[in-house]
Amino acid sequence: MASQQQGENALSPKKIVKTLSKGMKLTGTVTNVTEFGAFVDIGVGRDGLVHISELKRQGGDQGSGTISIGDELTVWIKDLDRKRNRISLTMREAAQRKLKDLEPGMVFEGKVTRLVPYGAFVDIGLQRDGMVHITEMAQGYVRDPSDVLTVGDVVQVKVLEIDRKKRRVALSIKDLPVESEAEAEEEAALPTTMELAFRQAMAQQESEKQLAEKGKEARRPTSENEQDDIIARTLRMHREQTQ
Repeated sequence: MASQQQGENALSPKKIVKTLSKGMKLTGTVTNVTEFGAFVDIGVGRDGLVHISELKRQGGDQGSGTISIGDELTVWIKDLDRKRNRISLTMREAAQRKLKDLEPGMVFEGKVTRLVPYGAFVDIGLQRDGMVHITEMAQGYVRDPSDVLTVGDVVQVKVLEIDRKKRRVALSIKDLPVESEAEAEEEAALPTTMELAFRQAMAQQESEKQLAEKGKEARRPTSENEQDDIIARTLRMHREQTQ
């Protein structure tokens, strides 16, 4: 105890925390793990503490048992006690969105951060990840979340419910607007430029053949070169019409 106080007194005049600022992103190495959190060496001569409530591994809030000595972590400065020269760290990046701004029906792009037997956690830029229950993963029955999603997948999710007191967000990946799918199907059904040109070429060839038969003229079958010429002319006309 005395040696620890002497160490603090030796560091105190230097005021290491003065060189740091809240929100600063750092990389450090875990030096000690306790029941209340983990100490991390961030290279300033004094370890910072990541409290157990600020530990985050792949989207879920988990205990310090998931962190081991020697692990390299990305952390952010949460708070600085300049009088005591203490550094509080967090593994949670500052939220891009606020819970109060969310409404049911909103659609966001998110990243799958963790799979559990009953669903998946998805990062949509909030302080805490949203939850996609297994029943909201597909229209049919889903046996295992890993059958549908993989950690790291980027997906479109729809906000179903918001529990602001418990700071929880229920999400769905099956109940999404269908406009985009309909548009994609419509685009897929549209013929390509080459298909249009070939159809027009065939129609023109058939028309010329009928005219020849009506005029009682012996007409030889159109050669491959003539078909190529017809397609080329049709493509040229198509480009001119679309310009």
